[in-house]
Amino acid sequence: MLKLANGQLDHAKSIIVATGAFGAPVLPQIKGQDDFDGQLLHASEYVDPAPFAGKRVVVVGAGNSAVQIAVELSDGADVTLAVRGRVRFLPQMVLGQDIHWWFDKLSLNGTNLFSDHGVPVIDNGRYRAALRQAKPPTLPMFRSFGKDGVVWSDGTQEAVDAVILATGFKSAAPYLRDIGALDAAGSPLHRKGMSTTVPRLGYVGLSGQSGFASATLRGVGRDAADVVSRLLSNSEAKQ
Repeated sequence: MLKLANGQLDHAKSIIVATGAFGAPVLPQIKGQDDFDGQLLHASEYVDPAPFAGKRVVVVGAGNSAVQIAVELSDGADVTLAVRGRVRFLPQMVLGQDIHWWFDKLSLNGTNLFSDHGVPVIDNGRYRAALRQAKPPTLPMFRSFGKDGVVWSDGTQEAVDAVILATGFKSAAPYLRDIGALDAAGSPLHRKGMSTTVPRLGYVGLSGQSGFASATLRGVGRDAADVVSRLLSNSEAKQ
Protein backbone atom coordinates (compact mmCIF):
# COMPACT_ATOMS: atom_id res chain seq x y z
CA MET A 1 0.00 0.00 0.00
CA LEU A 2 1.20 3.50 -0.88
CA LYS A 3 0.23 6.73 0.81
CA LEU A 4 0.44 9.66 -1.60
CA ALA A 5 1.33 13.23 -0.70
CA ASN A 6 -2.34 14.21 -0.77
CA GLY A 7 -3.19 11.46 1.72
CA GLN A 8 -4.74 9.16 -0.87
CA LEU A 9 -4.00 5.44 -0.53
CA ASP A 10 -3.00 3.32 -3.52
CA HIS A 11 -2.04 -0.31 -4.08
CA ALA A 12 0.67 -1.88 -6.21
CA LYS A 13 2.04 -5.41 -6.55
CA SER A 14 5.58 -4.06 -6.94
CA ILE A 15 7.40 -0.78 -6.53
CA ILE A 16 10.51 0.52 -8.29
CA VAL A 17 12.39 3.45 -6.76
CA ALA A 18 14.12 5.10 -9.71
CA THR A 19 15.38 8.32 -8.12
CA GLY A 20 19.01 7.36 -8.65
CA ALA A 21 22.15 7.83 -6.61
CA PHE A 22 22.40 11.62 -6.55
CA GLY A 23 19.16 12.78 -4.95
CA ALA A 24 20.66 14.66 -2.02
CA PRO A 25 23.85 16.67 -1.57
CA VAL A 26 26.57 15.38 0.74
CA LEU A 27 27.20 18.14 3.28
CA PRO A 28 30.23 17.49 5.47
CA GLN A 29 30.29 18.98 8.96
CA ILE A 30 33.38 21.18 9.28
CA LYS A 31 34.50 22.64 12.56
CA GLY A 32 33.18 26.17 13.10
CA GLN A 33 30.87 26.24 10.07
CA ASP A 34 27.85 27.34 12.11
CA ASP A 35 29.75 30.46 13.17
CA PHE A 36 30.77 31.41 9.62
CA ASP A 37 29.14 34.68 8.54
CA GLY A 38 29.94 34.25 4.86
CA GLN A 39 28.01 32.34 2.23
CA LEU A 40 28.17 28.55 2.50
CA LEU A 41 26.54 26.54 -0.28
CA HIS A 42 26.68 23.19 -2.02
CA ALA A 43 27.65 22.86 -5.66
CA SER A 44 24.04 21.91 -6.43
CA GLU A 45 23.09 25.50 -5.59
CA TYR A 46 25.71 27.04 -7.86
CA VAL A 47 24.28 28.49 -11.09
CA ASP A 48 26.81 30.87 -12.62
CA PRO A 49 29.85 32.97 -11.61
CA ALA A 50 28.12 36.37 -11.72
CA PRO A 51 27.15 36.59 -8.00
CA PHE A 52 30.75 35.86 -6.99
CA ALA A 53 32.49 38.45 -9.16
CA GLY A 54 35.22 40.24 -7.21
CA LYS A 55 34.77 38.04 -4.13
CA ARG A 56 37.11 35.74 -2.25
CA VAL A 57 35.85 32.19 -2.77
CA VAL A 58 37.02 28.74 -1.66
CA VAL A 59 35.76 25.69 -3.56
CA VAL A 60 36.02 22.40 -1.67
CA GLY A 61 36.54 19.17 -3.61
CA ALA A 62 38.73 17.44 -6.17
CA GLY A 63 36.17 16.01 -8.59
CA ASN A 64 34.64 17.21 -11.83
CA SER A 65 32.20 19.70 -10.30
CA ALA A 66 34.78 21.22 -7.95
CA VAL A 67 37.39 21.75 -10.63
CA GLN A 68 34.93 23.00 -13.24
CA ILE A 69 33.32 25.50 -10.87
CA ALA A 70 36.66 26.73 -9.53
CA VAL A 71 38.11 27.25 -13.00
CA GLU A 72 34.98 29.04 -14.18
CA LEU A 73 34.96 31.32 -11.15
CA SER A 74 38.65 32.18 -11.44
CA ASP A 75 38.00 34.53 -14.37
CA GLY A 76 36.20 37.03 -12.14
CA ALA A 77 36.81 36.06 -8.53
CA ASP A 78 39.74 35.33 -6.21
CA VAL A 79 39.42 31.55 -5.93
CA THR A 80 41.24 28.71 -4.19
CA LEU A 81 40.50 25.03 -4.68
CA ALA A 82 40.73 23.21 -1.32
CA VAL A 83 41.42 19.47 -1.60
CA ARG A 84 42.06 16.51 0.70
CA GLY A 85 44.12 14.70 -1.93
CA ARG A 86 45.60 15.39 -5.32
CA VAL A 87 43.36 16.16 -8.27
CA ARG A 88 43.41 13.27 -10.74
CA PHE A 89 42.63 13.61 -14.43
CA LEU A 90 41.27 11.27 -17.07
CA PRO A 91 41.59 12.28 -20.75
CA GLN A 92 38.29 12.95 -22.52
CA MET A 93 39.65 11.48 -25.76
CA VAL A 94 41.77 8.33 -26.09
CA LEU A 95 43.05 7.23 -29.53
CA GLY A 96 40.44 9.40 -31.21
CA GLN A 97 37.48 8.11 -29.21
CA ASP A 98 35.66 9.53 -26.21
CA ILE A 99 36.58 7.78 -22.95
CA HIS A 100 32.96 6.67 -22.49
CA TRP A 101 33.18 4.87 -25.86
CA TRP A 102 36.08 2.87 -24.46
CA PHE A 103 34.16 2.05 -21.28
CA ASP A 104 31.47 0.48 -23.47
CA LYS A 105 33.88 -1.13 -25.95
CA LEU A 106 35.87 -2.83 -23.19
CA SER A 107 32.68 -3.88 -21.34
CA LEU A 108 33.68 -1.88 -18.26
CA ASN A 109 30.23 -0.41 -17.74
CA GLY A 110 28.96 -3.71 -16.38
CA THR A 111 31.77 -4.15 -13.85
CA ASN A 112 32.50 -2.59 -10.50
CA LEU A 113 36.21 -2.12 -11.10
CA PHE A 114 35.63 1.60 -10.61
CA SER A 115 33.38 3.78 -8.47
CA ASP A 116 31.18 6.57 -9.77
CA HIS A 117 32.08 8.59 -6.66
CA GLY A 118 35.40 10.38 -6.51
CA VAL A 119 36.18 9.68 -10.15
CA PRO A 120 39.02 11.57 -11.85
CA VAL A 121 38.26 14.83 -13.63
CA ILE A 122 37.38 14.04 -17.23
CA ASP A 123 39.36 16.61 -19.14
CA ASN A 124 40.14 17.71 -22.68
CA GLY A 125 43.25 19.46 -21.36
CA ARG A 126 41.63 22.70 -20.27
CA TYR A 127 41.35 21.97 -16.55
CA ARG A 128 44.77 20.38 -16.09
CA ALA A 129 46.32 23.40 -17.79
CA ALA A 130 44.36 25.83 -15.63
CA LEU A 131 45.47 24.20 -12.38
CA ARG A 132 49.08 24.05 -13.57
CA GLN A 133 48.90 27.81 -14.09
CA ALA A 134 47.35 28.21 -10.61
CA LYS A 135 44.11 29.50 -12.13
CA PRO A 136 42.91 28.73 -9.51
CA PRO A 137 45.64 27.72 -7.03
CA THR A 138 45.17 24.51 -5.04
CA LEU A 139 45.72 24.18 -1.28
CA PRO A 140 45.23 21.36 1.25
CA MET A 141 41.79 21.39 2.83
CA PHE A 142 41.37 24.08 5.47
CA ARG A 143 41.28 23.09 9.12
CA SER A 144 38.15 24.92 10.22
CA PHE A 145 35.88 27.91 9.70
CA GLY A 146 36.25 31.19 11.50
CA LYS A 147 33.61 33.87 11.86
CA ASP A 148 34.73 35.70 8.73
CA GLY A 149 36.68 33.03 6.88
CA VAL A 150 38.72 29.85 7.14
CA VAL A 151 41.77 28.57 9.00
CA TRP A 152 44.14 26.81 6.61
CA SER A 153 46.06 23.65 7.49
CA ASP A 154 49.18 25.65 8.41
CA GLY A 155 47.19 27.78 10.88
CA THR A 156 46.86 30.81 8.60
CA GLN A 157 43.55 32.61 9.00
CA GLU A 158 41.97 34.22 5.96
CA ALA A 159 38.81 36.20 5.38
CA VAL A 160 36.55 34.54 2.82
CA ASP A 161 33.28 35.69 1.25
CA ALA A 162 31.97 32.30 0.16
CA VAL A 163 32.71 28.58 0.41
CA ILE A 164 31.26 26.21 -2.18
CA LEU A 165 31.12 22.54 -1.16
CA ALA A 166 31.52 20.36 -4.26
CA THR A 167 31.39 17.30 -2.04
CA GLY A 168 29.14 15.01 -4.01
CA PHE A 169 25.70 13.48 -3.71
CA LYS A 170 23.98 10.45 -2.24
CA SER A 171 20.73 8.59 -2.81
CA ALA A 172 17.71 10.02 -1.02
CA ALA A 173 14.61 7.97 -0.25
CA PRO A 174 13.61 8.91 3.32
CA TYR A 175 10.06 7.70 2.70
CA LEU A 176 11.45 4.13 2.79
CA ARG A 177 13.00 4.39 6.23
CA ASP A 178 9.94 3.35 8.24
CA ILE A 179 9.55 0.07 6.32
CA GLY A 180 13.12 -1.05 7.02
CA ALA A 181 14.39 -0.64 3.47
CA LEU A 182 17.37 1.56 4.39
CA ASP A 183 20.50 1.11 6.44
CA ALA A 184 21.53 3.43 9.29
CA ALA A 185 23.11 5.87 6.81
CA GLY A 186 19.94 6.06 4.71
CA SER A 187 21.23 3.92 1.83
CA PRO A 188 19.00 1.23 0.26
CA LEU A 189 19.58 -2.35 1.41
CA HIS A 190 19.63 -4.28 -1.84
CA ARG A 191 21.36 -6.82 -4.03
CA LYS A 192 21.64 -5.82 -7.69
CA GLY A 193 18.61 -3.58 -7.40
CA MET A 194 16.33 -5.89 -5.45
CA SER A 195 15.58 -5.00 -1.84
CA THR A 196 16.94 -7.53 0.63
CA THR A 197 14.47 -6.51 3.34
CA VAL A 198 11.20 -5.57 1.60
CA PRO A 199 9.52 -8.01 -0.84
CA ARG A 200 8.76 -6.77 -4.39
CA LEU A 201 10.71 -3.52 -3.91
CA GLY A 202 13.25 -2.72 -6.61
CA TYR A 203 15.67 0.06 -7.42
CA VAL A 204 17.05 1.60 -10.59
CA GLY A 205 19.98 3.98 -10.87
CA LEU A 206 21.92 3.17 -7.71
CA SER A 207 25.71 3.44 -7.66
CA GLY A 208 27.30 0.08 -8.42
CA GLN A 209 23.91 -1.62 -8.72
CA SER A 210 25.30 -4.00 -11.32
CA GLY A 211 28.30 -2.06 -12.57
CA PHE A 212 30.24 1.16 -12.91
CA ALA A 213 27.59 2.76 -15.16
CA SER A 214 24.50 1.84 -13.13
CA ALA A 215 23.88 5.42 -11.98
CA THR A 216 24.28 6.84 -15.49
CA LEU A 217 22.17 6.93 -18.64
CA ARG A 218 24.45 4.45 -20.39
CA GLY A 219 23.92 1.81 -17.72
CA VAL A 220 20.49 2.35 -16.26
CA GLY A 221 18.59 0.73 -19.15
CA ARG A 222 20.20 -2.65 -18.61
CA ASP A 223 19.49 -2.52 -14.88
CA ALA A 224 15.89 -1.42 -15.42
CA ALA A 225 15.20 -4.39 -17.70
CA ASP A 226 16.73 -6.79 -15.17
CA VAL A 227 14.82 -5.42 -12.17
CA VAL A 228 11.49 -5.37 -14.02
CA SER A 229 12.04 -8.94 -15.19
CA ARG A 230 12.77 -10.17 -11.66
CA LEU A 231 9.83 -8.28 -10.15
CA LEU A 232 7.48 -9.74 -12.75
CA SER A 233 8.85 -13.22 -12.13
CA ASN A 234 8.38 -12.87 -8.40
CA SER A 235 4.85 -11.52 -8.86
CA GLU A 236 3.86 -14.39 -11.17
CA ALA A 237 5.34 -16.92 -8.77
CA LYS A 238 3.11 -15.56 -5.99
CA GLN A 239 -0.06 -16.05 -8.02
